[in-house]
Amino acid sequence: MHTSFAPLDSPSIPIHALRASETAKWLDDHSGAVRAFANVHEFRGQAGKLMIVPMPDGSVERVLLGLGETPDAFEIGGLSGRLPAGTYHLATAPSDLSAQLVLIAWALGTYVFDRYKPRPTKLVRLVPPTGTDAVEANAIAEAVFLARDLVNTPANDMGPEALEAAALALASRFGAHAHVVRGEELLSDNYPMIHAVGRAAAQAPRYVEIIWGPEGAPKLALVGKGVTFDSGGLDIKPSTGMRIMKKDMGGAACVLALGQLIMAAKLNVRLSVHIAIVENAISASAFRPGDVLASRKGLSVEIDNTDAEGRLILGDALARASELEPELVIDMATLTGAARVALGPDVMPFYTQDDGLAGDLFSAGKDVGDPLWRMPLWAGYESDIESPIAHLKNSGGPMAGSVTAALFLQHFVSAPAWVHFDVYCWNLRDRPARPAGGEAMAIRALYRVLKRRYPAISA
Repeated sequence: MHTSFAPLDSPSIPIHALRASETAKWLDDHSGAVRAFANVHEFRGQAGKLMIVPMPDGSVERVLLGLGETPDAFEIGGLSGRLPAGTYHLATAPSDLSAQLVLIAWALGTYVFDRYKPRPTKLVRLVPPTGTDAVEANAIAEAVFLARDLVNTPANDMGPEALEAAALALASRFGAHAHVVRGEELLSDNYPMIHAVGRAAAQAPRYVEIIWGPEGAPKLALVGKGVTFDSGGLDIKPSTGMRIMKKDMGGAACVLALGQLIMAAKLNVRLSVHIAIVENAISASAFRPGDVLASRKGLSVEIDNTDAEGRLILGDALARASELEPELVIDMATLTGAARVALGPDVMPFYTQDDGLAGDLFSAGKDVGDPLWRMPLWAGYESDIESPIAHLKNSGGPMAGSVTAALFLQHFVSAPAWVHFDVYCWNLRDRPARPAGGEAMAIRALYRVLKRRYPAISA
């Protein structure tokens, strides 16, 4: 049980989460003291408005939270970071809100990244609402916290060696088999693009592969971009673009978090996790604009821009994942700024040719508050990644950058179904249960879909 969840029989303080249009009636049905207190504080159910009603001795009698007219489970869940220490229960909430999502958000709201700056903590607990699954809510929170911690850790402590160690620790925890290819071995084992992108850094590039699950189960592959810091390479980023590039391993963080959820739930899959890990650094051995690289797939790639490095390392990892003949390949990468221009920092674009999978993902995203949007794999833009001297070039120019990046990756996948997520993995500002900084994006929606497709292995 998560430390922010209380036993079902715990004495607790009621929380009343109220839609704005229902607040006046609710107040009319309660004591004059509560109504008077609400009037003094001008509480009318405004979104995010919090009112703590005291007892005569100063302790908390009840809590009122305004939800506006578009209730958000995260607004309620975020109270775990706003309320005084104590134990609470959800006494009133709109019927169209998911109590399970409230419970998950409550746990997510307790997250604090305190590796470098210890912060005071308080124990704010919620009695799980009737019908919720506290075990699954805890598992989801643990996975999200793993991704947040990995992304929030700066590159001096989360370089290629540390990210590899995190992947191996996860494999060990679940008894999975792990294999690592490092440094010059990447050339002899045919991962030439991973080697080229990472060879300029002090810590060697590497590829990590994790295998888990029964051999006869449906095969699922997860592929993550693990660029622990992205300077842009010789096409160096401006300082403003480089400031939060510790998050450029966010795809790897999300894939590890999703893998943790799958293994903890014992879903019926033969899971393979593929992480390409590099730092895109600058030195005498850095790869250059105009270079032509070989790839595991056998395609040659002309380098148009060294800051379009993520798709290169993913290309080798996707090719390897495809060799295992999975029925579904999922890749996640902090790949393009164009994705943010298109959809902003909160809605995650994804690309797939599988209409059924796309529909399932969109619905799941709505259900679990993990917003996704399908983008087109528009074949008409293939000419933008053509090279006069190689099979492909690694940048499609200033237009449709997220689309051309996805089209590039598609050349390296051989599987019945594939979906690519161009994730951001960063909250720009504090919001309820989603603090500023590293974030796991799209994994809750993906887990919902995968849990339905591959029900847990019977004990």
